Amino acid sequence: MTDLPDPRAPDLRAAAARAIAAVAQRGQSLNTALPAQANAVAARDRPLLHELCYGTLRWYPRLRLLVDSLLAKPLKAADADIGALLACALYQLIWTRVPTHAAVNETVGACVVLKKPWAKGLVNAVLRRFGRERAALEAALANDPEYQSAHPLWLADSLRAAWPAEADLLFEANNGRAPMTLRVNRRKSSRADYLQALANVGVAARATGHSDVGIQLAEAVAVDQLPGFDAGLVSVQDEAAQLAAILLDLAPGQRVLDACCAPGGKTGHILEREPGLAELVAVDSETVRIARVRDNLQRLGLTATLKTADARDTDAWWDGAPFNRILLDAPCSGTGVVRRHPDIKLLRTEADIAQFAALQLELLNSLWPLLTPEGKLLYATCSVLPRENDAVIAQFVAASTDADVLAVATTAGCASPHGRQLLPQLNGHDGFYYALLQKQG
Repeated sequence: MTDLPDPRAPDLRAAAARAIAAVAQRGQSLNTALPAQANAVAARDRPLLHELCYGTLRWYPRLRLLVDSLLAKPLKAADADIGALLACALYQLIWTRVPTHAAVNETVGACVVLKKPWAKGLVNAVLRRFGRERAALEAALANDPEYQSAHPLWLADSLRAAWPAEADLLFEANNGRAPMTLRVNRRKSSRADYLQALANVGVAARATGHSDVGIQLAEAVAVDQLPGFDAGLVSVQDEAAQLAAILLDLAPGQRVLDACCAPGGKTGHILEREPGLAELVAVDSETVRIARVRDNLQRLGLTATLKTADARDTDAWWDGAPFNRILLDAPCSGTGVVRRHPDIKLLRTEADIAQFAALQLELLNSLWPLLTPEGKLLYATCSVLPRENDAVIAQFVAASTDADVLAVATTAGCASPHGRQLLPQLNGHDGFYYALLQKQG
């Protein structure tokens, strides 16, 4: 259980309910919905608002089933915020140390903040019934696969089909909390020196096992508590994502493309890893996302050629000079990073997977001609679904006359027919896929 402070203000719960309903009913990302509600609560309560939203969405498939079983009839679509409020309260009752009376009373009070005082009696009755009948309610749902996994049924089925032996561990990792992992900027420090700097300020940490510049913290901290963060000594980046720059096999004088580059973590790591590059071109389709890349590089003291464009439309941004290395960090379902983005459980659908796979293949076909003979393209996703990974590479290679599949040089994860799949690990790296292709000379 999380040792969570007791939230006294109904407006905090109401803000959480609005954000959760925006995700569950209107399909907003939590990154959009949460900031929109943050101004409704005091600054000191915003970390708790974050915890309520992330925690509720992490367990939402299970909580929704409980809410449905507690209601005599379904709520109207216009009352999705009341359903979200109930889910939030159940999250606290099950997974946090908030006293039952506080959770019930403040949730009832939040109905007034939501301008739905009629729901006070309903909310009070539902939560008190849960307190009385919890064991029986949970037992009745125990064999429901959506309840068991806390994943939507299509995703639970997809994960079991792809990873039958690992599925339960996948569910456990996805429902857990991701660790905070750092990447040391080896232009400015060493991992050993930075581990000592962390120890000097009382931050417990350990070296990662697969990235030679990775450090995993025992507990997450605010970035302003990280020594030298503003000076670019370190960045926050999961270990699995750190492998991209390592696997690119960089060398001085190379021209490198980072396609789909935002928010710029891999862009920065490429430049940190090989100071002697001839040029790094980084492309992303949205101006606001390119601005984030620019900000990240500025903090690190690094520069790249930034382009705002659809990477597939090479006529719009490519100058005709080929690349020795291409990193294609392709848009994907994000099923390897569900624990960092629990709204994925609500926002993704099975139909999305085929659409992502089609986009990924389009990107490969568009970018491959930009690669020099004997150049290498590293294909990466944060998905654990083979339809976005091995299947895409297999289709591309089968249609290509000059693409060879190379071994992915890491012991992380497990080998697949065309690449390497990393599954999310409890207290370890995220889920990721890599495939390395070389153009024939």
